[in-house]
Amino acid sequence: MRQDNRMPRVLHALLHLSEMKDPATSDQLAGMLNTNPAVVRRTMAGLRNQGFVSSTKGHGGGWVLAKPLSEITLAGIYEALGAPKLFALGYSNDTSECLMEQAANAATAAALKAASETFLKALAAVTMADLADDFELRLKELGLSPDHYRHSNGANTGTGH
Repeated sequence: MRQDNRMPRVLHALLHLSEMKDPATSDQLAGMLNTNPAVVRRTMAGLRNQGFVSSTKGHGGGWVLAKPLSEITLAGIYEALGAPKLFALGYSNDTSECLMEQAANAATAAALKAASETFLKALAAVTMADLADDFELRLKELGLSPDHYRHSNGANTGTGH
């Protein structure tokens, strides 16, 4: 099964947006995320609909954060992405008349529901500001300055990394 990697990619893009002085174009974000601008626009549209980002068209336009990082939870981002399916597990036949298959489906459904609730609770407890703090801690542990890292990795220039 193909993995859906939009969540970490969007989190990555939002962290970059939080550090940029000017709006980021879809081309710039696509370069940072190793994808194409159309994918960025489609993905960011869901975030815009939820009020996490805004966009302006034309010269000098692009994507900007519409809320502070402290007001954006990972659960909100997950929902803005359409709450992608977490597991490849499913039922062999969800309308089965076989009582044994119904028992197997019920046990599987209960476990999947519990896992999903745990996942959503964990996402709700983390904000984008927490991720920014983690980034700063990682920089400090490596002895790097934020300005050196951002410049060398293209966050302000749109050259990607």
